[in-house]
Amino acid sequence: MERLQGKVAVITGGASGIGEAAVRLFVAEGCRVVIADLNVDAGQALAAELGPQTVFQATDVTAESEVENLVAVAIRTHGRLDCLFNNAGISGPLKPIEDVTVAEYDRLTAVNLKGVFLGMKFAAPIMKRQRWGSIVNTSSIGALTAESAPHLYGAVKAAVNHLTRCVANELGAFGVRVNSISPGAILTPIFAEGRPAAEAFEWMQRVAQGLAGYQPIPRAGRPEDVAQAALWLASDDSSFVTGTNLVVDGGATCGKRWSTMIEQQDPTADG
Repeated sequence: MERLQGKVAVITGGASGIGEAAVRLFVAEGCRVVIADLNVDAGQALAAELGPQTVFQATDVTAESEVENLVAVAIRTHGRLDCLFNNAGISGPLKPIEDVTVAEYDRLTAVNLKGVFLGMKFAAPIMKRQRWGSIVNTSSIGALTAESAPHLYGAVKAAVNHLTRCVANELGAFGVRVNSISPGAILTPIFAEGRPAAEAFEWMQRVAQGLAGYQPIPRAGRPEDVAQAALWLASDDSSFVTGTNLVVDGGATCGKRWSTMIEQQDPTADG
């Protein structure tokens, strides 16, 4: 349909997982994309595969000068910036609060919150001058419930949601929209992180089976599911939507499956 025909987007964390799926989808919809990531090999390979509509820029989203340069690359290369997808993020430490180190806290906050802040800081002046633009921030259902993610990760993502609303309130008068997406259990390479390549595929299959039983929709979430939400928020189809958090979780935040509750009352009931 080419819903982003002629538009320019910057996508952080764009070399793998949700970011990669968004890059591929945005390009298929006619967008020119600046891919930002710390994984140089994967980012360059993706840009080479997708061709002249993409360019890769190695970027540490915690470094102010690098984020500023990333946005400048989009302007130098394409002369405009229609969408910023602040997607880069890391998982939080899954341990008791007393065992979380200050270094872990600082790193998680720097990537998942400061990185979002910096992206908006440097995209906002450009979009305000243009009088249009869409900023999309990746949050998590961990921001909405206390059982969906490590507590520090959830707290930081809750801050992302509120920062999104605050900046949406500021930029709305300039025709700039700001929204967040809260993915649920999405099958991405992060689940196999640190495992040998020979084990990764089998492990991911096991993870997919586990995730399929996590929420009412009985399958694991896919990066493409979140990419489709980002596409809608980036496109003119959502031109009257700002300051909202779009949940993409297969119904996980609805609670336990209905069949599970029935089975607890009657173990012989069909699922």
